Amino acid sequence: MPLAFRFAARSHVGLVRTSNQDSGYAGPHLLVVADGMGGHAGGDIASSLAIGAMVHLDDDTVGSRALEGLEDAIADANLRIRQAAEADPALEGMGTTVTALLRTDRRLALAHIGDSRAYLLRGGTMQHLTTDHTFVQSLVDEGRITPDEAESHPQRHMVTRVLTGQPSDEPDLAWREIQHGDRYLLCSDGISGFVAQDTIAEVLADVDSPGLAADRLIDLALRSGGPDNATAIVAHAVRLGDGPDPNVAPQVVGAAAVRRPRGAVPEPRTPAEKAAALTRSATGQGAGDDDLQLAEEGPPSLLGKVGRWVGALAVLAVLLAGLGYAGWQWTQRQFYVGVDGANVAIYRGIHQTLGPVVLNSVLEPTDVPIADLPDFYRSKVDSTVTTRSLGDARSVVADLRTQADACKAAKAAGRTCGTPATAPTPTPTAPTTNPTLTPTTPGATPPAATTNPTGGTA
Repeated sequence: MPLAFRFAARSHVGLVRTSNQDSGYAGPHLLVVADGMGGHAGGDIASSLAIGAMVHLDDDTVGSRALEGLEDAIADANLRIRQAAEADPALEGMGTTVTALLRTDRRLALAHIGDSRAYLLRGGTMQHLTTDHTFVQSLVDEGRITPDEAESHPQRHMVTRVLTGQPSDEPDLAWREIQHGDRYLLCSDGISGFVAQDTIAEVLADVDSPGLAADRLIDLALRSGGPDNATAIVAHAVRLGDGPDPNVAPQVVGAAAVRRPRGAVPEPRTPAEKAAALTRSATGQGAGDDDLQLAEEGPPSLLGKVGRWVGALAVLAVLLAGLGYAGWQWTQRQFYVGVDGANVAIYRGIHQTLGPVVLNSVLEPTDVPIADLPDFYRSKVDSTVTTRSLGDARSVVADLRTQADACKAAKAAGRTCGTPATAPTPTPTAPTTNPTLTPTTPGATPPAATTNPTGGTA
């Protein structure tokens, strides 16, 4: 019996960011998460371009060419990113992750680049379908840290491969079998970086509604203090005719739902493209039921009204003062790495302003020029790197100094700068091939070997 998806997509800006640079698309055949980078000026455009280049695949005609279709669409997205950056210098350095599943008959084509993730829950067992393209994952592959250490490593969000418009930006590609009862999650690192994999598995197993499961994952990320944009797409593989009809209307969330990049996305042609352009999917935020007004007893006097308003305002002022002080104290226990003039710096506070109040200040300036960093790291620092402590922030700076030195050395030797410097590998534990993601088409970049069979790295 044919299989279909029941799906839901959700996205949230997070607790610190002012804009959502994630984009997500969920349709009857295609699921995509894209996490943009490049700061406020470009991350949302890059992720939107990726979604716009791929939605035409959401139909039942791709068949056995599904994997090639994904590869071509991602190459097209990469070209659009390059063209947009060339047309507007302010967008230079923008990029995006892409993690996509394309269903055809009883198989799934999988494409992945970056640190967004795809998970599968099958028969109660959680599988990580993708391998993170991050600096920390390279440390795991080299045996320099353990997978558990990677989960809390301060540089765990530094990516080494994303779509930036360069010809070398190629995704990992693989075929997967799909079975009735499979439950899939595609998510940005705003979910995977703040919700433990065991907890993700519990949510996928226990919550039968894809929409409620996605809502729950977003809520857990926020409860964990997640500062980053958080996007989750949950899909259940079901037999046609079993229970309610599967979804047919595509859902678009995040940046792709609220903007169309300047002249970069053509007018929609197919039904899927039209749906992607028009759909504004629910984000888990709705009107409350508790906006109630209570009737007063007897006709109120003007003096009574004034007295009540004065009392209420006095109480509100006290509450706001207390909350403001507590909030300020909290911000002063936060640290992040950002840009101060031409150099990297460690900041105390959060990268926000509240009216005329700036909630951050430079704590430790450094001598690491932002211009000497590879593009990946420069874009991350431009959009700030949140850390758990001052010590973690100093570790980030130490790593950035290493990357800057390696980049300068590469340029001096006439080589391309852009991949992270790596220390000599210790007496190795022989790496094993990643069993869940194997390139199957010419031109696909083989995934890095990994010593982590479950892929549960952050």
